[in-house]
Amino acid sequence: MADTSLPIDYQALFHALPGSYLLLAPDGTVLDNSDQHVAVSLLPRAQAVGRNIFDAYPSAPESQRDLHASHEQVRRTLRPDTMPLLRYDLERPAEMGGGTEERYWQITHYPILDAQGQLQYILQMPQDVTEAHRASLAAAEAQKALDESQQRTEFILESLPVMVWTNHPDGTPDYFNPRWLEFTGKTHEQLLLESVWDDITYPGDRAGLVQAWQEALRGGQLFQHEYRLRRHDGQYRWLLLRVSPRRDAAGQIIMWVGAASDIHEQRQMVQELLHANEQQAALSEQAYQQYQKAESQRETYENLFAQAPALICILRGPEHRYEFVNPRYQQVFPHRQLVGLPVAEALPEVKDQGIIELLDKVYQTGETFEAHELPLQLVRDPSGELRTDYFNFTYQQFRENGQPAGIMVFAYEVSDLVRARQVLEKLRDASPDAPLA
Repeated sequence: MADTSLPIDYQALFHALPGSYLLLAPDGTVLDNSDQHVAVSLLPRAQAVGRNIFDAYPSAPESQRDLHASHEQVRRTLRPDTMPLLRYDLERPAEMGGGTEERYWQITHYPILDAQGQLQYILQMPQDVTEAHRASLAAAEAQKALDESQQRTEFILESLPVMVWTNHPDGTPDYFNPRWLEFTGKTHEQLLLESVWDDITYPGDRAGLVQAWQEALRGGQLFQHEYRLRRHDGQYRWLLLRVSPRRDAAGQIIMWVGAASDIHEQRQMVQELLHANEQQAALSEQAYQQYQKAESQRETYENLFAQAPALICILRGPEHRYEFVNPRYQQVFPHRQLVGLPVAEALPEVKDQGIIELLDKVYQTGETFEAHELPLQLVRDPSGELRTDYFNFTYQQFRENGQPAGIMVFAYEVSDLVRARQVLEKLRDASPDAPLA
């Protein structure tokens, strides 16, 4: 049994407490501190005891103000007071390498009362929460980046001038972008109903579409299909669908991502070519193959953005600097560096073709610009020679925090189709009396 007759050295006990403690007189004079406080503060006890806390441990004016306010709160209420998070940097002594160490503290002041209930001491308990604070900041920064990424993804999905949708792993739809609503004239809730698609799909195309889609679901394969869908004005239009499965690390399909493009005019042109003069059948077949190749390239969707079935780029700021270029766009200029450069520097040949002026107008006014079969003279290989190609494209301003931030470009090349039509027109001009079918 312990000998209780021996006196207890309470000061030694206080020094050895497993925590960081600082004992103050009511006026803020340092009376004592624990060994752990000495170790954390990097100040010998002899240099702190007997001095005012603000002299012994100098800090920034705003820190001193908050500490003084907490002391006053304890003196006035005789109750513990926990301060807001406080930054107090430690000056390392020369023997420890010198320099300043950024630290954050959670400080609580406890009143110690005498037998009459009067304030005798103020016990300060600082807790070093630097690592927890940094972890919190890192988590907040990560969440901010995630939110910005989600907002960016949502903006691109909402802005793409193609009809984009997603499906659950079992093939049931869960999202349609605004282009679908504009085309069909239906609400998002209506498009989630299978009965709506029975109603607006061309009767002769419905069975083939459903069968092909079910086969793709069973095999987990890329799905591509052409069919007719009734537009909001009652006209049936040919669409090209392309749907890709997205898989997790284990190879399981977690969603399907699809895009649809209106190819009605292109398909009509192909049909017209195919029914042209029998003597030009070979030329018509070649034009059709070229169309199919261009359409396949334009509509390829390995994912929503980087492998979208079109030429897509994002131009940032009034200088129209390339911020994002998808592979389809980069393929037009395989020998050039685009990302990071302004359009005028990356593609100097377009400066005299009015493109920079168009971009300036869209950026400044916010008016969307659309072009159909616009001829552009471009350098598309290392030879440096200009060649004329044709593009359909849209320039659309996007804003951030209410201010213009840049331009989104969506385009696809129609050079083969234009040249095919030109050939067809020449054939018609050369043989005005020849039958067309």
